Amino acid sequence: MERVQVEIYGQAYNIKGGSDTAYTRELAAYVDGKMRAIEKGTGTVDPLRVAILTAITIADELYQERKRYDEMKNTTETAVQRLTELTESKADGC
Repeated sequence: MERVQVEIYGQAYNIKGGSDTAYTRELAAYVDGKMRAIEKGTGTVDPLRVAILTAITIADELYQERKRYDEMKNTTETAVQRLTELTESKADGC
């Protein structure tokens, strides 16, 4: 595992990650941007409070994406099932 140094909310961190350091830096930049947006939006400068609000915001994004994924998966599975039934019924009718 490779170490990469990133800066989040003014603090330097050495993170062990996979071989893709660019991805690790991208994640750190995302968290940093979210923390700065939370700070700006709330006027809160306490780093712990900003971190907690950021974690909640990112968790909400994750849950919303999971919900969309599950809905899309269910829609896709239903469509595949209908197409399979339609194909089988056409094949039986030939």
